[in-house]
Amino acid sequence: MNENFIHREYIEGLLEDAKKADDAFISRSLDKAERFDSLTHREIAALLVNDNPEHLKRIFSVAGEIKRRIYGSRIVMFAPLYVSDYCVNRCAYCSFNCGHDFNRRKLTMDELREEVKILERMGHKRLALEAGEHQGECPMDYILDCIKTIYAMKFENGEIRRVNVNIAATTTEDYRKLKKAGIGTYILFQETYREPSYDHVHLAGPKKDFVWHLNAFDRAQEAGIDDVGGGVLFGLADPYFDVLGLMIHNEHLEKKYGVGFHTISVPRLCPATGMDIADFPNLVEDETFAKIVAVIRIAVPFTGMILSTRENHEMRKKLLRLGISQISAGSSTVVGGYAQTAALQIQSTLSPPTEDIHIKHERNETLNPQFLVNDDRSALSIICELMDDGYIPSFCTACYRGGRTGDRFMSLAKSGQIGNVCHPNALMTLAEYSMDYGDDSFRKKSAAIIEKEILRITNDDIRQKTIENIESIRCGAGRDFFV
Repeated sequence: MNENFIHREYIEGLLEDAKKADDAFISRSLDKAERFDSLTHREIAALLVNDNPEHLKRIFSVAGEIKRRIYGSRIVMFAPLYVSDYCVNRCAYCSFNCGHDFNRRKLTMDELREEVKILERMGHKRLALEAGEHQGECPMDYILDCIKTIYAMKFENGEIRRVNVNIAATTTEDYRKLKKAGIGTYILFQETYREPSYDHVHLAGPKKDFVWHLNAFDRAQEAGIDDVGGGVLFGLADPYFDVLGLMIHNEHLEKKYGVGFHTISVPRLCPATGMDIADFPNLVEDETFAKIVAVIRIAVPFTGMILSTRENHEMRKKLLRLGISQISAGSSTVVGGYAQTAALQIQSTLSPPTEDIHIKHERNETLNPQFLVNDDRSALSIICELMDDGYIPSFCTACYRGGRTGDRFMSLAKSGQIGNVCHPNALMTLAEYSMDYGDDSFRKKSAAIIEKEILRITNDDIRQKTIENIESIRCGAGRDFFV
C-alpha cells in the first residue's frame, strides 16, 4: 500500500519555528553532531535556516571533521552510463522530456560494449546505469540485458565489478529481477519532496504520481534490494524543505526496514536542452549549496554522499571537504557519448580542430545530454588531482561482493570498523589502478600515498595482509584483493 509520509505543513512549520532558534540551541545541536548523536528535525532545520557567519563556520568545521573521521581521505570513483533517452514523462527540467523533438536513441548490445570498453580503459570499475522511462523502447528486459552484458565483459585489466542502477520507479516484481541480476545500489531521486512543486514540474507521464514515486524504495526493499540511494534535484523547490524531506524519507526506511539510504546524491539544477533555467525561481547559489551539503553530512554521518559533474571543478573541490564521499569522473550524459567523444578525439588528431572538442561535442545536433557537464576533465586528470590534494581515489566494490550491504554495512560504519575494511580496500584498488593504467610518474605518486596511508590501518593482521596483497599486485602475482 502506497503511503504519503511527507507532510508539507509539518515541514513548513519546522522551518518557520527554526528561525526562532537562538545561538545556544544551534551550539548544542552542533555539540550533539560532534558526538555522532542523532539530531532532531528541529535541530536540522535550525542549522539549515541559520545565516550567522560564526555558526556557519562551525557547521563547515563539524561536517569536515565527521567526513574525515568516518571516511578518512577515501573518495569512491564511478561513471554514469546512459543507455537510452526514450522517455514517456514530461518533466520540465529534463532534456529527455517526451515533448522535446530530437533523435532519440538506445544502445544496441554491441554499442553498449563499446561504451563499457572505453569506461574500463579510463579505469572505472563501478558504473551507474541510467535510462529514461519508456516501457516500449526501454523495458525491464532491456535493462536486464544491459546489466548481463556489462558483467559478462572481461578485460586484460579485469572487469566492471559493480553496476548501480538509476532508472524510473517500477514494480516489486521488476525490483526482484534487478536484485537477481546482481545490481549494486538502486538509485532514484525524488526530485522534490514538496508535492505542489513536484506536481508543477512533472507535467505528464507515470512520474507525475508523487506517491507512487515516493514509495519506490519500499517496493525495492520488499524485493530484497537493501542498498538504495536517494536524492533531490536542488532548485525545483525550497532546498531546506527538500533536505528535511530527505531526512524524513531516510527515517521512514530505517523504521520500516532497519536501514535507510546507502547514499544520498545532491544534484543541483543546471541548464539542459529544451528548458530555460530562468523559469525556476528556487535556484540554489553556491554558499547555500555548500551549507546544504554540510548539514546533510552532519545529519546522516554514515550515509555516502554523491556529487556528479553537474558541479564545476572548484565547487567539487570545496564540497569534497564538507562531506562528499563519491564523485563521477570523465562523465558523459549522452547516450553513446563515450564512443562519440572518443571518435571526435581521434578525428582531432588526424585533422587539428579549429575549436575545442567539448564545444564541438555540445554543438553536435545528434547529441542530447540529459544535462550539461560542468566538470569535463578526464578521469585521469581528476584522479591525479585527488591524490595531489591528499585523497585516495578508491575503485573498491568489495562490500557488495562480500555481502556487506544494507544494515550489515551500516553496522560496520557505525561501529568504527569501516577504516579496517574500506581503507585497505581503497589502497589495494589504487595500487591496481596504478599498475594497470598509470605511467611511472603516476606509480611513484600513488606509491608514496599508499606507503603513508597503510600506517593508518589499525588492525595489525589486516595491515600486514594489505601490504602483502599490494606487493602481489605490483609484481603481477594477483589482483582484485579485498578484505
